[in-house]
Amino acid sequence: MIEVLAQATEQVSQAASQPEGMTGSIQGALGCLGAAIGVGLVGMKGVEAVGRNPDASGAILVQSIIGMALAEAVAFYSLFLG
Repeated sequence: MIEVLAQATEQVSQAASQPEGMTGSIQGALGCLGAAIGVGLVGMKGVEAVGRNPDASGAILVQSIIGMALAEAVAFYSLFLG
């Protein structure tokens, strides 16, 4: 049991000296959070625009899909480049 605790203490001290994994995780989380907020805003404004002008729903749908795709690109950048 003492050996297991000694190994755990050693691993914790090594992890504390190498914060790269933690910063990458935070970067990915913040990027995905930003993308989720962006997609929510695009969806909210798209629904609001269709409510104001129902005849333009086709054009609004296209613009909303493009906006959501650009917002999701931020999440991929933060995950793959982090």
